[in-house]
Amino acid sequence: MLVPVRCFTCGKVIGDKYLEYSNRVKAGEDPSKVSDSLNVKRYCCRRMLVSTVETIYQIIPYYEALRRRMSEIQSETE
Repeated sequence: MLVPVRCFTCGKVIGDKYLEYSNRVKAGEDPSKVSDSLNVKRYCCRRMLVSTVETIYQIIPYYEALRRRMSEIQSETE
């Protein structure tokens, strides 16, 4: 998971709030109310929480395909 530790604009620490934010939003709570309860008031910090994408889940399929291809090449050379 690649969550920014600080807001890119104002520098406020937000990395410690992301896990609770994502869990509560996935549970069905309103994102704006969750941000308010976590004391994330600035719109720049809210943007950081809302726009964070867990890129690792997008990268894993490519890595697995690369590993399979490398093992195929290895078996062809032997």
